[in-house]
Amino acid sequence: MPADNSGAKTGLTYKDAGVDIDAGEALVARIGPAAKATRRRGADADLGGFGGLFDLKAAGFKDPILVAGTDGVGTKLKLAIETRRFEGLGQDLVAMCVNDIVVQGAEPLFFLDYYATGKLDVESAAIVVEGIARACKESGCALIGGETAEMPGLYAKGDFDLAGFAVGAVERHAILPRTAGMKAGDVLIGVASSGVHSNGYSLVRKVVETSGLALDAAAPFAPGKTSGKTLGDALLTPTRLYVRAALEAMRTGGVKGLAHITGGGITDNLPRCLPDGLDAEVDLSAITVLPVFRWLAQQGGIAEREMLRTFNCGIGMMAVADEKNAGHVIDAFQEAGDHAARIGTLVSGSGEAKVIYRGALKL
Repeated sequence: MPADNSGAKTGLTYKDAGVDIDAGEALVARIGPAAKATRRRGADADLGGFGGLFDLKAAGFKDPILVAGTDGVGTKLKLAIETRRFEGLGQDLVAMCVNDIVVQGAEPLFFLDYYATGKLDVESAAIVVEGIARACKESGCALIGGETAEMPGLYAKGDFDLAGFAVGAVERHAILPRTAGMKAGDVLIGVASSGVHSNGYSLVRKVVETSGLALDAAAPFAPGKTSGKTLGDALLTPTRLYVRAALEAMRTGGVKGLAHITGGGITDNLPRCLPDGLDAEVDLSAITVLPVFRWLAQQGGIAEREMLRTFNCGIGMMAVADEKNAGHVIDAFQEAGDHAARIGTLVSGSGEAKVIYRGALKL
C-alpha cells in the first residue's frame, strides 16, 4: 500500500490504478481555446457541461430535419502512432463524419469526439483535438463536447482510439437525394480526393509491409509532387473536407444527389443515392488516379475491381445533376477549391441501382 511522507500507509488512489484525473483536466484546459474558436450561431462551444447545447432556432432553421453521423479513423491510426504524426488525425475524424451528413443536404452544426487510451499523453491528445477543432471551424460546425477515456489494461502502451459524432440539419424540402427527379442522361460529377482518406488502411499497411519500405523512407510515388515527404507522411495525408464546396454546389439548385466515396469505393457508395431502375455508368478513363493508388496497385498486385471497391482511387465525392445544370455544379465545386469533372451518366437499368464501369483506370 502507498505511504505518505510520514511513512504511514495510505489508501489506493485512482492514479495508482492508472487513471490520472489531473491529466484529463489539463487536456480540457489546453483544448478550451480551440473549442471556443469553433463558435457559430446556435452554439457557444464552451466545454465542461454534462451535455452540449445547440439552438436550432438561433441557427435560422424553420422546418429542420436533423441528420446525424458517426465514424472513426480506422487503422490509419496505426500509421500515425508508429510515426508519431498526429496533426492530420483530427481532420480525418471530422471529415469522415461531416462528409457523410452533407451528402444528405445537411449543414453540419456540431461535433463531439471520443478519445480513448491506456494512459493519457496530454500533448498527443491535444494535437489531435486541436486538429478536430480546426476541421470543425473549416466545416462551419461547433465542437461542443466530447469524452476522454483513460482505460489502463485495455490499450497497449502508446495506443489510442478515436471516434466522432456529427449532427447537422436540413430544411425538410431540401433533403437529398432527390431520387424521384433522377433520370437517364443525368450527369455524374466526380470531385477529387486528397489521397487515401481514411479507408482501406488494413490493405495499405499490408502493402507497405510486403514492400519492405520503412515509413520514414522517401515516398516512392510521384517524387515531384511529394518531394521531401516520407512514405508515412504521404500516407497520412488528411481526408478532404467537402462541406463548404458541397453546400455551394447545392445552392445552385442543380444537385439531385451526392455520395461520399468511402469504404466500398464508388462501387458500393454511389448506388446509395440512386433509385431502383437507374444505373451509374462510370468512365474510368475520366478519373485522375492519384500516384499513391498506382503505387498501391502495382506494389500489391491489386486488381482494378478490388481497387475500386476498397479505395476512392482519386474521387472522394460524387454528385448527380441534370445535363443543363451540370456545368454550374462543377463550377461551384471548383470555385470552392475542389477539382470536379464529368465522369459518367445515369442509364436505364433494372432492379437495384448498380455501377457499370467503362474503360480502365490509369494504374
